[in-house]
Amino acid sequence: MKLLDKLIIKDFLKTYIFVVLMLILIVLVLDFTEKNDAFIRNEVPGIAIIKYMVNYGLYLNNLLTPITVFISVIFITSKMAGRTEIIAILSSGVSFMRMLVPFFISAVLIAIVSFLLNGWILPGATAGVSEFRVTYLDKEKSNQAQNLHIKVAPDTYAYISRYYANGNTGYNFTLEKIEDGKLLAKLSADRIVWDTAKLAWSAKNWRLRELEDMKEVYSVGESLDTVLSITPNDFDLPLNHHETLILPKLNEQIKILEERGADNVEFYRIEKYVRYMSPFAAIILTFIGVIVSSKKTRGGSGFKIALGFFLAFIYIILFILSRTFAESGAAFPVFAVWLPNIIFSLTGLLLYKTVPR
Repeated sequence: MKLLDKLIIKDFLKTYIFVVLMLILIVLVLDFTEKNDAFIRNEVPGIAIIKYMVNYGLYLNNLLTPITVFISVIFITSKMAGRTEIIAILSSGVSFMRMLVPFFISAVLIAIVSFLLNGWILPGATAGVSEFRVTYLDKEKSNQAQNLHIKVAPDTYAYISRYYANGNTGYNFTLEKIEDGKLLAKLSADRIVWDTAKLAWSAKNWRLRELEDMKEVYSVGESLDTVLSITPNDFDLPLNHHETLILPKLNEQIKILEERGADNVEFYRIEKYVRYMSPFAAIILTFIGVIVSSKKTRGGSGFKIALGFFLAFIYIILFILSRTFAESGAAFPVFAVWLPNIIFSLTGLLLYKTVPR
């Protein structure tokens, strides 16, 4: 079986790489065609477009992994079944599980590469795509943010009506301390500016209202340095910030948000769960793919490839739904994120009973 193992691994990986490149190229051509007018209108440099295409291609590779793995497995296995090679292998005394070994080795290699991409390469590509779109396609959104709410401590909340990244300046700033639903103190300022020398915020034209038992203390001033556990970067985060952090940085951000008691920490935790969960999709879908296409049928490989697309799309839709469910406040977000893998694993075990012996 060693020679056959090498042949299967070689064919599997070659087919996988070919399918990945073809699908990515097709999507990139469609995306370029759609955005070509915007590129010309905004005078986007050619080198920036090329860099965007490379980053977007890496993003697509991760998104399309369930489809590309499934199609590759079905193509290789159905071709072997059509030439009665699987029947010959099983008739020689080799078990079906032993025949799966080279497929699993290939799937594990793909899963390892997928994990490295998810943890260290893809976040940079995702950040590059977001930066390109903001710089060249959504210019009006690049310098200003409105109605920002940030939880800076377990019982302290900051709000900025308008924030300009160019000058690190926010307007209509408020900082409220609330315990057990009661307002204890409120700091208001016409604007707040980041002092690069002191690495601290300076509140301009500030008013401080403090409630103590049955009395209220009110004070005002022109300038006040505030010590907040936030920096200008916290006010200028993209919506998909959790997707743009490499795994070590993601862990650091989760720790920072947990110390603040921030409400959006769950988005970062779920992103971490997803990065550890998604590589297993290659192994699970490989198992199902071999089972589905191991029988010789009249429909040929075309029908099985169509079935592979269908099942892979079901997996992707189920993954998107489960992630949305987890981000919406599911009681067990880890279980919600892993739900697609659990469902397809159980499906694979049920299908295993139908394999040829």
